[in-house]
Amino acid sequence: MHKKINPPTWAQPRGYSNAILAHGPILFLGGQIGWNEKNEFESDDFIDQAKQALLNISTLLRESGASPEHMTRMTWYITNRDEYNARLKELGVVYREVMGKNFPVMTCVEVSALVESRAKIEIEVTAVL
Repeated sequence: MHKKINPPTWAQPRGYSNAILAHGPILFLGGQIGWNEKNEFESDDFIDQAKQALLNISTLLRESGASPEHMTRMTWYITNRDEYNARLKELGVVYREVMGKNFPVMTCVEVSALVESRAKIEIEVTAVL
C-alpha cells in the first residue's frame, strides 16, 4: 500500500518521511485547526490547539474508513516558528499520542495569520487507503 522512499546515502529523517509511494483511493482533508466539533476554541495554547487539530484529523480519517497509517502528506501552517521550535518535544509527545508512529511526508510553513484569528496552527492531510 505505502512504500517509504529514502536514498541509501541520505540520513534517516526524524518525525517525517522524505517520500512515499502509494496506491489506492485518495482522501483529502481540508485544513484542521485547534477547535472542537462545535467550532469552539477550548484553549489558546499552541500545544493544546495542535492536539485538537490532530484529534480532528484522526476523527475525519476514521470517519472515512482510514487511520493515521494511511496518511501520506501533512502540511502544517503555524503562526509562530519560534514557539513551534521551542515546543517541538511537547509537540512530538502529543503527535505520537494521537497519530502513533506514522510519519508521512511533511511540510511546515510559518504564516502571518490564519483565517480564524485565534488559530495558531492549521494542518492539511492527504491519505491513501
